[in-house]
Amino acid sequence: QVQLVESGGGLAQTGGSLNLSCVASGGAFSTWVGAWYRQAPGKEREFVGSIARFGGVTSYSDSVKGRFAISRDNSKRTVFLKMNDLKTEDTAVYYCACRPDTSISFNYWGRGIQVTVSS
Repeated sequence: QVQLVESGGGLAQTGGSLNLSCVASGGAFSTWVGAWYRQAPGKEREFVGSIARFGGVTSYSDSVKGRFAISRDNSKRTVFLKMNDLKTEDTAVYYCACRPDTSISFNYWGRGIQVTVSS
């Protein structure tokens, strides 16, 4: 059974930084694409960024490009999201997601972790 567990969320001030981690248990993690999504109150879940299975290719939404960085450590079965220059509009529940490289949709999701940015 695959489980994804996020950690590292919390409260930050505008302009500050937070680092999220997502540890996967079960399954062939090194063959998966990893991603982060977020959902702000009253809004739909949106894509934040993704990383290819060996970490060479990353993709970001325009809203976080240049401020957030996604990385992974396959030996630790972990995907990271480093968030810099945080803005109040980054406040959301952040979700880790993974999918096999051959899958179109994300099969595995974490429960989410709250990130709150205050001015």
